[in-house]
Amino acid sequence: MKTPNNNRRQFLQTTALAGAALLLPIDQLKALPMPHGKTPALTAEEMAAVDTALGKKGSYKDAEAVYTTPLPRNDLKMKIKGEPVPIPFGFGGWVSFKKTIDGKSAMVMSDTVLQMEEVNPLISAAHANGLEIAAIHNHFFYEEPRIFYMHIHGMGSVAELAKKYADTIRDSKLFPSNQPAPSAPPTVTGKENFDLPALDAIVKYTGTVNGPTYKYTIGRADLNVVAMGVEMTTNIGLNSWASFAGKHDDAHIAGDIAMLQSEVNGVIKTLRAHNLEVVAVHNHMLGDDPHMIFLHYYGRGNAATLAQGFRAALDILGKQAKKMESMKM
Repeated sequence: MKTPNNNRRQFLQTTALAGAALLLPIDQLKALPMPHGKTPALTAEEMAAVDTALGKKGSYKDAEAVYTTPLPRNDLKMKIKGEPVPIPFGFGGWVSFKKTIDGKSAMVMSDTVLQMEEVNPLISAAHANGLEIAAIHNHFFYEEPRIFYMHIHGMGSVAELAKKYADTIRDSKLFPSNQPAPSAPPTVTGKENFDLPALDAIVKYTGTVNGPTYKYTIGRADLNVVAMGVEMTTNIGLNSWASFAGKHDDAHIAGDIAMLQSEVNGVIKTLRAHNLEVVAVHNHMLGDDPHMIFLHYYGRGNAATLAQGFRAALDILGKQAKKMESMKM
């Protein structure tokens, strides 16, 4: 005999109130009430535990209560269509730590940059250390060597997660001590390569110079996305971005658009109308509500023209919510 939906919902809510929500299967989490409140901050001791486990210091975003350690693949020499591109263009991984809204647990979320033969050994290592795989996908076409991106996540205390994650990547090229020493800073940076005021005027945001590249990272302030009790924000992976490499008159653009399911085809249509190539459409997270879809794109040409395509895609985001809000008035 099937359990009525109302009884099932009551059972799930009671379980959540008992503090066991994180033990429920992901497909049942959507039945739980949406948590609200400000995420508790990480303590100095928790951040130090991450630094000790990884052997590298990260950075803390106080407004989001997120601690992030970059994991660039400086051992790789990347090309797109036979032309060298810098690692900051889109071949830098990361791992972030953030507490649940109720402060009873924490999440580790990571995006890792892997060659094909590295994917399955890292899957096995993650599972052996009690972590889970949320997604495996490409970000690029035409790149040499072929690169895949794997999202790893897990729940627990910050110190436990830091140790589990460090043990997962310890024997891989991802571990900071297994990376070559950083090369000398470039004499020509993104500031000289691009007309930054012109790009900022088009995108309507200010980007960040990262070596020879220039990058925009833009969150979804219009949404309240929660996964396993954690508020998903810009620095734990809920963002749209655009990275520029090359020169202003002959630039590469690559990036990602974070979308609701209803926004996917509008973004695709807009990118194609601006002659940007759609490279991949997929999830990054499990258990997120509302469920987010991520689209990767690539283009080549004048940087200002490429930026117009990115801005047009951003203009699609939130349109449905704005339309519904205007209908209420």
